[in-house]
Amino acid sequence: MTRRLLRIATMACIALMAQSVAARAADVVKIGVLNTSGDIAVHLAIEKGYFKEEGIEPELILFDASAKMIPFLGNGQLDVGGGATAVGLFNAIDRKVGLRIVAEKGRTEPGFIYQSFMIRKALIDSGRFKTWSDLKGLKFAQGGAGVGPLALLSEAAEKGGVKYADIEKVFMSFSQQVAALKSGAIDGSVMNEPYKTIVAQEGLAVEFAPTEVIRSKFELSLLFFGEQFRSERKDVARRFMRAFLKGNREYLNAIENGRWRTDGGADEVIAIFAKKLSVPEDLARKITPQAADPDGLPNVDSIRRDLAFFKSEGDVTNAALQVDDCIDLSFAEAAAKELGPYVKRK
Repeated sequence: MTRRLLRIATMACIALMAQSVAARAADVVKIGVLNTSGDIAVHLAIEKGYFKEEGIEPELILFDASAKMIPFLGNGQLDVGGGATAVGLFNAIDRKVGLRIVAEKGRTEPGFIYQSFMIRKALIDSGRFKTWSDLKGLKFAQGGAGVGPLALLSEAAEKGGVKYADIEKVFMSFSQQVAALKSGAIDGSVMNEPYKTIVAQEGLAVEFAPTEVIRSKFELSLLFFGEQFRSERKDVARRFMRAFLKGNREYLNAIENGRWRTDGGADEVIAIFAKKLSVPEDLARKITPQAADPDGLPNVDSIRRDLAFFKSEGDVTNAALQVDDCIDLSFAEAAAKELGPYVKRK
């Protein structure tokens, strides 16, 4: 009788454990993606099974602009999003729309020439553009109004003694910028990979300087949590961050000295990178990857400088808004502590 009861008790425990695992496996997390380089850690966490290990079922929702994610993060229809610093991001936080910056997705660093000031080749060849002071009167394109790279353009103008207002700004996607450089409709761009490699290969533009010379460790892309996810589903958010950092470190394992590894250690990552960005794999191998912090911790000073720029332009009107109001790094810090120090895989 005792053995029978013991068997029943054991089977009940196993059933309860199975139910617990099943419950965790049912934790759906809705993630907004742009399918740009900044999403590589998320894609790797999916492909390598890191979300599955954490009992998370990721549901990817594609957006064509990070600004469009903000309302959905605010109302709980989206749990996780990401993108560059932007006027819309800071103003949404100021209006108490529920979201926070919780980690970094990608940055520039010395040796990681992912983002550059690209100048139309005809202007370089003719001598019209030689120094930063030659920015005056040029027509510069950017992916959208009120985004962080415009702060870099402002800082470059200041370096050349040029008023930011004396540079004409136009807004179009990077793919449209390729055609605009070809037709002469624009003179330059603060351009990311893979487009800066594309326009250089096609002889449309010349890399005048990486943005790293204007501001080191510029934050290219950040990870956002919606308020409901951050506050009401803390355990799921913690598990998400662990999986995200695992994917992030997997990405870093494929890089050596600011370039893809050439010993085969980057092949799987490059293949995923090319597929998700919808670029040929041979092009993906040529581009410079972005840098990333293995613990997901952003360069807060870079975010602060962007916010200051938006305030100076009158786009963020609340002078009292501070960077500390916009970030919550507790999830990244906790996940990094649990995972331990990053050691690059040989």
